[in-house]
Amino acid sequence: MNPKELALKAITDVFVRKDITAFDKYFSKDYKQHNPFIPNGTEALKQFLPTLPKNFKYEPGVITDHGNMVMIHGRYENWNGKNMIAVDIFKIEDGKLVEHWDVMQEEVLPSQSANGNAMFPII
Repeated sequence: MNPKELALKAITDVFVRKDITAFDKYFSKDYKQHNPFIPNGTEALKQFLPTLPKNFKYEPGVITDHGNMVMIHGRYENWNGKNMIAVDIFKIEDGKLVEHWDVMQEEVLPSQSANGNAMFPII
């Protein structure tokens, strides 16, 4: 798999299929997290995944890459009771996700925004 395919497979297996084994398949043992609320490694994520509500959904959107860096623009539905739009950024080395950054903001519907534009998807 190329970096783009790997990042999409990993995030889809985790957040769409809710497959805990994806962490061992696609993430480095030394996974470094840059989200200030999540510790390094995958153990906290493995514990968090089963706590997602039954009506939680994730939808990936535009995916772009630059070398071993991949960015996925996605929509997290019912993330702590809110719909969030995010860009997840992954660094990939030796066929594994080794680092993660994210930028998230609460989704605002076009009818409630100052410009009338949707936040997701990018079309």
